[in-house]
Amino acid sequence: MLCDHGMKDYDKEEGLDMQNLDWSQCPAVESVADRRSGAWVFRDTRMPVSTVFENLELGTSIDEIIEQYDVTREQIQAVLEFAARSLDAPVPAAVTNDAHPV
Repeated sequence: MLCDHGMKDYDKEEGLDMQNLDWSQCPAVESVADRRSGAWVFRDTRMPVSTVFENLELGTSIDEIIEQYDVTREQIQAVLEFAARSLDAPVPAAVTNDAHPV
C-alpha cells in the first residue's frame, strides 16, 4: 500500500523525526514556499521527501516508489544517505546553567 500524505513530519513514535534534519544541506531537495506549502520536496518536483520515508516504513519497496511517483533511484538514494549521515552525526551536548550536574 502506497502512502502519499506528504505534508507530515514523523514523530519519534512513528519513525524518522524529519524536523531534526537540516534538509537545506541535501542538494537533492528544495523547499519552495509556493510548492507543497514549503515542505521539503525533491528538486524540481512536487514530491515530498517525507513520502519516501512514509512508504518505506509501510514496507513499500524502492522500486514500487519509483514506479508510483516521479522520482529516480538516485534521488531516493541521495535522501536516504543524507538522512543516515545526519542521524550518525554527533549531537551537541546540552548546555545547562546548573552548577551541580547530576
